[in-house]
Amino acid sequence: MPALPSLISMMTQLIASPSISCSQASWDQSNKGVIQLLESWLTSLGFACEIMPLPDQPNKFNLIATLGSGDGGLVLSGHTDTVPYDEGRWQSDPFALEERDQKLYGLGSCDMKGFFAIVLDTVQQMQLSDLKQPLIILATADEESSMSGARVLAEQGSVKARYALIGEPTSLTPIHAHKGIMMKRIQVTGQAGHSSNPALGNNAMDAMHSVMSELMTFRKQLKKQYRDANFVIDYPTMNFGCIHGGDNPNRICGRCELEFDLRALPGMSNQSLMAEIAQILPSIEERTGTTIQLNSLFPDVPSFYTPIESDIIKACEALTKRQASTVAFATEGPFLNQMGMETLILGPGSIDQAHQPNEFMALDQIQPMQQVIRGLIERFCLQSHEQKK
Repeated sequence: MPALPSLISMMTQLIASPSISCSQASWDQSNKGVIQLLESWLTSLGFACEIMPLPDQPNKFNLIATLGSGDGGLVLSGHTDTVPYDEGRWQSDPFALEERDQKLYGLGSCDMKGFFAIVLDTVQQMQLSDLKQPLIILATADEESSMSGARVLAEQGSVKARYALIGEPTSLTPIHAHKGIMMKRIQVTGQAGHSSNPALGNNAMDAMHSVMSELMTFRKQLKKQYRDANFVIDYPTMNFGCIHGGDNPNRICGRCELEFDLRALPGMSNQSLMAEIAQILPSIEERTGTTIQLNSLFPDVPSFYTPIESDIIKACEALTKRQASTVAFATEGPFLNQMGMETLILGPGSIDQAHQPNEFMALDQIQPMQQVIRGLIERFCLQSHEQKK
């Protein structure tokens, strides 16, 4: 079996293959180069690789690489895309891995191409010819934009395993829950006219004032009704992020738009919240004589929760000597849970460095992460059911 490149070399090659995903077409790129690198390395290790183009996105791909067989097993999962970068604000080339001050700099170093290099380097050092349960490496597309890669996998039920780890940067802390997120736009359409005579038009901004007042009341109700002490911000949040309306002080505002996000706690339904917001709007429409539309800016991400008693949570708490916690950011975790896997989020590097200029992974994160990966493979793939009990 040919030896893989070194961990640093693999990380260098992955970062050198741009794979930005973005809702803006001018930034958006294919992840094909990253998928092909991973497929070549995993094939050389004996994995059976399946590359899956996304429906309606022929330049975006998921990769499922499987070693061994059985009805249990472990998935090690990551996304292959990165966010865009701030040109001129990096001290080095974002696509050239550079080591400085015991840190590895590059776009995707911690979020999360570095994770794949760590996984591959760990796996090649292990004796995996006698797996009792399968080991699956999963690489997804477009996590940073639509999460369409993970959504497709969940819809198709493409991945079968008992446990899953997503290597998002958590500074090696096991994460068992995060809030959901939905981003919405409310558009109020009135009638423009000369501001000297209010009767000549119907002010959409006035109606939006009513919409915002009702939403603020709804926000207070959510905060009063729902609490989860596992979270630092222990209640659902709603943020009015941007508002646009009108075009001139001497014209009645004919249209006004509000964009907001709502982050729900585990156990809350995004669909139910959307329905409750939708119920608020008709009475405002009728009262103000406007037309009000409610739309999604992108598909919702459900909240994520895996019980703290799960075997993989307990195993990772033991391996890291850290208690499982929660985070505010969203991941592909809920989609893996939908496929029947007990999932946790745990990876090297800090989320504080993700999405930032001069993104890096500290070198001292690598060896502890390899110990976690090794321990999980031994526990869930190499031991028999009897041994695990």
